[in-house]
Amino acid sequence: MNRSSIAKLNILLILFLVFSNTAQAQEDQWVPIFNGKNLNGWTIKFSGQDLGVNYKDTFRVEDGMMRVVYDNYTTFDNAYAHIFYKEKLSHYRLKFDYRFTGEQVPDSEPWNVRNSGVMFHSQSPESMAFDQDFPASIENQLLGGLSDGKSRRTGNICTPGTDFKIHGVLMKKHCYRSSSKTYHGDQWVNAEIEVRGDEVIKHFINGELVFEYEKTRILPDEEYSADFVTEAMPLKDGYIAFQAESHPIDFKNIYLMKLDQ
Repeated sequence: MNRSSIAKLNILLILFLVFSNTAQAQEDQWVPIFNGKNLNGWTIKFSGQDLGVNYKDTFRVEDGMMRVVYDNYTTFDNAYAHIFYKEKLSHYRLKFDYRFTGEQVPDSEPWNVRNSGVMFHSQSPESMAFDQDFPASIENQLLGGLSDGKSRRTGNICTPGTDFKIHGVLMKKHCYRSSSKTYHGDQWVNAEIEVRGDEVIKHFINGELVFEYEKTRILPDEEYSADFVTEAMPLKDGYIAFQAESHPIDFKNIYLMKLDQ
């Protein structure tokens, strides 16, 4: 092989490495999915409202935060809502900061005080029924302490229309508690989930692993998914959605990292 051919091969090799590194960087880097200025890229769905209606101006952007605010409410009236990110996802990490603020809306369910969450592997907002309260999904449940001295862990799991396994054992209850600490008051808490299809999912709170599980499935459940599921099926992808369920909460620093499958 002459010098010219060797030089060409070296150039091709360099170009290959450059493009490979660029692709890897695009795959494994944190990208903000909330711009802190508006709700572009997000879709709102309230139970009992048409798609896209921001009922009573509940979801707002203020001071770089995505806020769930109830100052226009006198009673809650089951106005459960979710705000969905535009992209369907399978293998990724999601991180954000949250804090509970203020007081719960009057005439709300007592279990919803200082209670919210982020849904993932969720059905799309377009596929939800008009009066459906929660999407079929996996929920990373967020809870705040009640200042009563009792443990109230966060980063838990709830399963509207779904189930999962831990070490091969099917978990049949609706919610399971994590191993996290209890966080009181209006302090900011960092939450993160690592999602690898239905293979393994991890919940982190302030950098600590608090829950790990696998083999997520979507179920034929009349309350959530009867229209499009006829038998239990592996749940490997879906949408991300932040909750509004009667207690004010702020979110900020919402970042996504796509992972190589």
